[in-house]
Amino acid sequence: MDDQDRRGGLRAPIELRIEYKRLNSFFADYTKNISHGGTFISTDRPLEIGTDFVFMLSVPNLPEPLVLRGRVQWTVLPEQASAEQPPGMGIGFVFDSELERERVDSAVEKLIVSSLGPALYEKLVRTRR
Repeated sequence: MDDQDRRGGLRAPIELRIEYKRLNSFFADYTKNISHGGTFISTDRPLEIGTDFVFMLSVPNLPEPLVLRGRVQWTVLPEQASAEQPPGMGIGFVFDSELERERVDSAVEKLIVSSLGPALYEKLVRTRR
């Protein structure tokens, strides 16, 4: 299954550091891309599908990392990986409130525009409507 089959929103290719805890160990991995609804974490140690967890996303120009809740939606195990699709896990953001969703949406929007550039972003947004 490719990325287009798994997601509905516009995604920007971007590498951001993500930190999270698994059992009693802390991990630091990187995103491959991000959208309003979630992100892909590139890792050789994906969590199980359905796992809820809290992670910190380091975003440029923000004084502190975003602390987010996510749920593992799908995984690519190391033995399933390819040059086009590295191992990792697709994460759907989980929000406690509409205010939290708006805060994250605003930060993600800025990241997407920064990654794609304003002209390309506008063109892509218009073609998706």
